[in-house]
Amino acid sequence: MGLVLSLEATRLARNSTDWYRLLDLCSIFGAIIADTEFVYDPGQYHDRLLLGLAGMMSEAELHHMHVRLHAGQRHKAERGALSLPLPAGLERLRSGEVVLHPDEEVQARLQLVFDTFDRLGSARAVAQYLRQHALTLPTRPHHGPPPWPIVWVGAKTNSVLNILQNPAYAGAYVWGKSTTDPARRTPGVAHSGVVRLPCDQWAVCLPNTYPADIAWEQFLATQQRLRANQYRYRDAQPGAPRVGHALLQGIALCGRCGARLWVRYRGARGERPGYVCNTNAIELGEPRCQEVSAADVDPLVGQLLLQALEPDKLALAVEAFAHLTREREGLTHQWQLRLERARFDAERAKRQYDAVEPENRLVARNLERHWEAKLRAVEAVERDYGQWQTQQTTVLSTADRQEILALGQNLPALWHAATTTPADRKRIVRLVMRDVILDRTQALEQVWLQINWQTGATTQHWVPRHTTRYGERANMAQLRQRLQELKAMGMQDQAIAVRLSPEGFGTGTGGPFTRGIVWSLRKRWGIGAMRPARHQGVPRQWPDGRYTLAGVAELIGVHIRTVQTWIARGMLVPSQVYKGSPLKIVLTEERIEVLRDYVARVRRPRRAHGTSGASEGTLHTEAGALPGRPPHQLGAAQGAQGHRQRTLPEAVDPTVTAGGQRHV
Repeated sequence: MGLVLSLEATRLARNSTDWYRLLDLCSIFGAIIADTEFVYDPGQYHDRLLLGLAGMMSEAELHHMHVRLHAGQRHKAERGALSLPLPAGLERLRSGEVVLHPDEEVQARLQLVFDTFDRLGSARAVAQYLRQHALTLPTRPHHGPPPWPIVWVGAKTNSVLNILQNPAYAGAYVWGKSTTDPARRTPGVAHSGVVRLPCDQWAVCLPNTYPADIAWEQFLATQQRLRANQYRYRDAQPGAPRVGHALLQGIALCGRCGARLWVRYRGARGERPGYVCNTNAIELGEPRCQEVSAADVDPLVGQLLLQALEPDKLALAVEAFAHLTREREGLTHQWQLRLERARFDAERAKRQYDAVEPENRLVARNLERHWEAKLRAVEAVERDYGQWQTQQTTVLSTADRQEILALGQNLPALWHAATTTPADRKRIVRLVMRDVILDRTQALEQVWLQINWQTGATTQHWVPRHTTRYGERANMAQLRQRLQELKAMGMQDQAIAVRLSPEGFGTGTGGPFTRGIVWSLRKRWGIGAMRPARHQGVPRQWPDGRYTLAGVAELIGVHIRTVQTWIARGMLVPSQVYKGSPLKIVLTEERIEVLRDYVARVRRPRRAHGTSGASEGTLHTEAGALPGRPPHQLGAAQGAQGHRQRTLPEAVDPTVTAGGQRHV
C-alpha cells in the first residue's frame, strides 16, 4: 500500500487527463490519496466519484482564472498601457515614453534597410546587398532583465524580415500578432506551434502610438510585397524574381483556364524555358492545358516594354544618375557612422584606462587590454573602409556623367547588356506590366497574348510560334496533298525531299526535308510507295526524253541484260538521282544508229535442232557477246564466236553478257 500526500489533492494536476491517470495508477497499486481534510481510496467507487468531481472543478477553476487574466491583459493592451518588448530602433524612457533610439547609426541603418527593400523588393536581396558592402544590422536580444543593449550582427534574411515585419517601426502598437496552434506543437519543444497572423487578424492594433520610421501605408505595402514574393500560384502570388531567363515568371496566366502558368526549363542546362499550365493536371488528373515556349513570347514582351519606356527615357536616365549619386552618398554615410562608433569606443576605453589608479594593476591591465582591442577594431574598420572606397567610384567626372546619361537613354543597349541580370529584367517588367495572358490554341503556329499594364490598359498581340509537330502546322493539309501528288507522279522519296524544300515547305524543326522524313510522313499519312516497275510496267521513255533500260532494249532490239552490259563497259552512261532510283539514259539519233549497226554485225544464223546444218531460223548473239570489245573490234573474233554457237542445242538462244557468261 502507498500514500500520496498533498495540501489539496486536486492541485496535483493541471488538467483532467493527468488527474484521472493518477487515479488509475493509485487504484491499480492500492495507493491512497490524502490531503489536509480527507483520505481517499481511489479503489472505492464513492471516493473515486468525489475525486473526479473535485478534479473537474479544479480544472474549471484554472480555466476561468486563465480567461480572466487574459481578458485583463487584453483590456490593458487596448489602452496601449501594456508594456511590450521594443525593437532595436525604439527606446523606452524611465517615464514610460517611447522615443526613437538616440544612436544615429541605428536609425540610418534601419532606414537603409527600408529604402533598399523598396528598390530590390526582396528580403534576401537586401541581406545580400548589406553583406556585399560589409554592413551589419542592430538587434536587441531579450535575454535577462531589462534594459537590453543593442548588438550588431551580420545581415541575414531572417534579421531583415524581423525588421520589415515589425509594425512598431511604422508607429503601431500591436498586441496579438501570433497564436499557438496545438496541431503544430512539437512535444518537448518550448514555444513551438506559434503561427503568425495576418494584419487583419491582429487582436489589438493602435496606429500612431510610437514614433515611426516609415508610414503605415508603406508598411502595409511591404507586407503585401513580402506575401507576393512567396511562390503560391493558387493564391495569385507570383513570387520574387529569380535568376532564370523566363521573363514572365510569375506573371504569365493561362488563356484557357485562367490559372497561373508554371515555369519549366528544358535542355541540359535549362537553356529552353517555357510556360506550362499544370493546375488541372495536378488537381483533376486532366491533360495539360498548354505549354508556350518563352523563346516565342519573351522577345515581343521585351520589345513592347522598351517601346513603352521610350517617351520617358530621358527622365529615366536622369533618375538613374540621381539614384547612383544618392546610393553612393548613403553608403559613404553608413561607413562614416561605423568608423565614428569605433573611434568613440576606443576613446571611451582610453578614458576608462586613464581614470584608473596606476597602482591598481589588477584593473589597469584589463583596461589596457580592452583599450588595445578597441584600437585594433578602429584599424580594422579603417582598413575595410579604405578597401570599400577603392572599389567604389568616389567622384564622377563629366565624361562619366555623359556616359551614364547616354546609357540611360539607350534603353535597348541597357536591356541587352551582360551586366543586366534576368532578375533585373523581371523587376522592370513587373513595374510596367501587371500580368500577361497567353493562349496558343486559338490559331495554328501562333500565340495570342494580352498584356495587362499597370496603368489599367490592355493590349493584344499575335506572335509566330515555333512548332515541332506537323499536326500543329498551318500548311499541313497542303503538305499532305503535295506529297500525294508527287508520289502519284512516280517520284521517289529522295526526289520528293529535294522538291519540297524549294516550294516553301519545311520540317517540324524548320530544316530541309530528307529521304527519311518523307518516308516517315508517308507512313504516318498512309501514302503508299509507287512502284511502276512492279505494278504498272516499266515505262519506255521518261517525260524528259530520256530512256529506261527497257526502252533502250526495245529501241535497239536487244535483251535488257545486254543494255546492262553496255553500261558496265562504259558504252552507255546513265544518270541516277540517288542510289536505288531508276536509271535514265540519253540517246541521240546518231547513237541509236551506231548501236543498231553494231548489233547487226554481231548477229549469227541459228542451226536447226537435231541437225548439223543451219536451220531456217537464225540464232543471234547480242552485242555484249565478247566482253571488253567495242563494235570496231568485233570482226576478228567472229570466227571463234561462231564456233561456240554451233556447239549449243538448236532451241537454245544463248546470250553472252559481261565477263563471258551465257544466259539462257
